[in-house]
Amino acid sequence: MAPAPSKTLSSVFSYQSFVHAFSGACGGIVAMSTFYPLDTVRHHLQLEDPDKKKRSTFEVLQQIVKDEGFSSLYRGLIPVLQSLCISNFVYFYSFHSLKALNASGSQYAMRDLLLGSLAGCINVMGTTPFWVVNTRLKMADVRGEHRVGYDNLLDGLFYIARNEGITALWAGAAAGLVLVINPAIQFMTYESIKRRFLLNNKNVPAATSFAIGAIAKAVATILTYPLQLVQTRLRHGTKGGNLPPNMGTIKMLLHILRTQGAAGLFRGLEAKLLQTVLTAALMFMTYEKIATFVKSLLIKNTPKLIIK
Repeated sequence: MAPAPSKTLSSVFSYQSFVHAFSGACGGIVAMSTFYPLDTVRHHLQLEDPDKKKRSTFEVLQQIVKDEGFSSLYRGLIPVLQSLCISNFVYFYSFHSLKALNASGSQYAMRDLLLGSLAGCINVMGTTPFWVVNTRLKMADVRGEHRVGYDNLLDGLFYIARNEGITALWAGAAAGLVLVINPAIQFMTYESIKRRFLLNNKNVPAATSFAIGAIAKAVATILTYPLQLVQTRLRHGTKGGNLPPNMGTIKMLLHILRTQGAAGLFRGLEAKLLQTVLTAALMFMTYEKIATFVKSLLIKNTPKLIIK
């Protein structure tokens, strides 16, 4: 029997979903702010001329500071944090709302993978325009493009829509839809390990949350990195990169394979792993702590409210 509409609505519009979404957004902001310079390095490595000698993460960090100053490591931080806050809120809210709609209440890995993928699709279609703008803001002068016509998220949305068409705001969305498997794998791995840990423990300590988050993100990143590379290049746009116009996901993959070989699909992986694993680990640790704290406040102030 299908659940009653009122029960369905209460499952979606619940304190539980909001707490997880709020905690995920806060956790993402804390983690990205901490490890943002590594994200800057990753973008440089993904977008630099493939004919250049391959450089390590530390070498790129040194070069950026030497050529552009220490503050350049945090270029574009504000729009990235804005986009990340929106994106994490949407993803965590969607994921936990979909979990709440599961009437059986059963928990298993494939269910987490499916719900994570659905939440990812909702997130991609709703937040890709923000990521397109902040990617361009962040990398505005990597290829000598010192002015992009806008200097904040909102102006960038209108500028790109007006000058390149509304569809340009969803550049890389196809790769993004395929890449929903990344957070889906991440959440599946995280939830699976966490469930096993909770079989013999009452709570998940901060250090354990950090370690589980790191493992989950490392697995997801390695499996999906070539598509992440393609997505970054598509979001940045084809101008300045000697790329054919109307480049899509498959064409970009084939272009990189043809011009750089299979190794080109993993350019910048070292920096990406370092940045994304540390960021995800800190994000999950912060998320768990904030969620536990907010839930305790809600339960304390509303004794009859049950928040799982």
